[in-house]
Amino acid sequence: MNYESAVRYLLSLGRELAAPTQAATAKFNLENITVLMERLGRPDRAYPIVHIAGTNGKGSTAAFLEAILRDAGFRTGLNTSPHLERINERIRVNGEEVSDEVFAETFTRVREVIEELLAAGKLRAHPTYFECVTALAFEVFARERVEFAVIEVGLGGRLDATNIVTPLVSVITRIDFDHENYLGHSLREIAAEKAGILKESVPVVSAAQLPQAREVLRARAEQLRSKVVNTDEAFRVQNERVEEGSARATVGELATGEAFRLAPRLRGRFQLQNALNAVAAARLLQERKYRISNENIESGIASTEWPGRLERLQTRPDVYLDGAHNPGASRELARFVEENFRGRRVYMIFGAMRDKAVDEVTGMLFPRASEVIFTQPGTPRAVSATRLAEIAGHHAARYSVIVDAEEALETALAKARPDDAVFVTGSLYLVGQLRHAWKERRKVASG
Repeated sequence: MNYESAVRYLLSLGRELAAPTQAATAKFNLENITVLMERLGRPDRAYPIVHIAGTNGKGSTAAFLEAILRDAGFRTGLNTSPHLERINERIRVNGEEVSDEVFAETFTRVREVIEELLAAGKLRAHPTYFECVTALAFEVFARERVEFAVIEVGLGGRLDATNIVTPLVSVITRIDFDHENYLGHSLREIAAEKAGILKESVPVVSAAQLPQAREVLRARAEQLRSKVVNTDEAFRVQNERVEEGSARATVGELATGEAFRLAPRLRGRFQLQNALNAVAAARLLQERKYRISNENIESGIASTEWPGRLERLQTRPDVYLDGAHNPGASRELARFVEENFRGRRVYMIFGAMRDKAVDEVTGMLFPRASEVIFTQPGTPRAVSATRLAEIAGHHAARYSVIVDAEEALETALAKARPDDAVFVTGSLYLVGQLRHAWKERRKVASG
């Protein structure tokens, strides 16, 4: 298969969360991925792994930790989801997206194995899109001889396709409400799904959690005899400040007295917590005698890039992309706008998926906006722009409806004065679409 045919084949399987019934019958089952990985020779066992679950911050935490490992000289693999523009973003080797050639060549092998297993009756159904991409990532990492892999859970944890791994360290980022139709409608239920990635005697890093979530994680860790490092108890944050929208702090480890100067370039005060998750995981790896220095930790965090999360595309006017698609993420974006843009005119371009808590999200965001432009990304899961306005228009001081997302961006840019700000938010699909459009726009402008 060439690259284009490989991508077409994967898309023909359907996207993640296409429908709740599909998720219930196909995605939430480890049988298929286990059979497939066994036939591939368990490539996930060819390198040590850190496995990361949580509601918000797991992608940023994964990016921070991968950068630390790469700074320490390891050949790294990073598997994340979803992607913003190209599927290759989900599979990175040493900080670079997997090439089209390696993607196609490796997927050809994975597909051949799938067809063989189906013909032999060893698979009950064709693996899903996410299962295939997960298998592809593990196989790429083995073939590319990575020395350490950082794996982000796709959804939940307990029955996520990535949960066939046995990691050296598990990480649980902040747990909040999201994907309730799949994970449960209480914080305890959601936390139980996230805690499903914990393994016997494998240490776990936990971000600061709400009491209900922390209790579930603690009980599960005790059952599995897993050491828990709660970052809010193990570290003391001092001299915290914000510069150019990015947090700065000195973090002291209480047990050892070691101090780390954390200066992530990623914007938002909340990124300090995500960086701290990565620090705690790296400290556990140091305990296992992995060659990671404290300087690697500081340097890796300072160098980390993670697109689509408070990513600034330009200044005068400021243009930001942020996929704040659930209440927890929206709360942090609202705080960022309040701290950095008080008294300035803010335009928000907003689109959302059907399974999101739109009213709660917009209730936090829109009071910080001078004007909202409702739009919709080009995916079947999107809520129509008109319907969004009906649901959430009452939260906005002023709003308009522009169905075409690229036109919505052009309209906001035409209205914005140099001191204003434009935020594209509500959906990572919208962020990815307009990030791509922005690049095309710059190409045209540069001739």
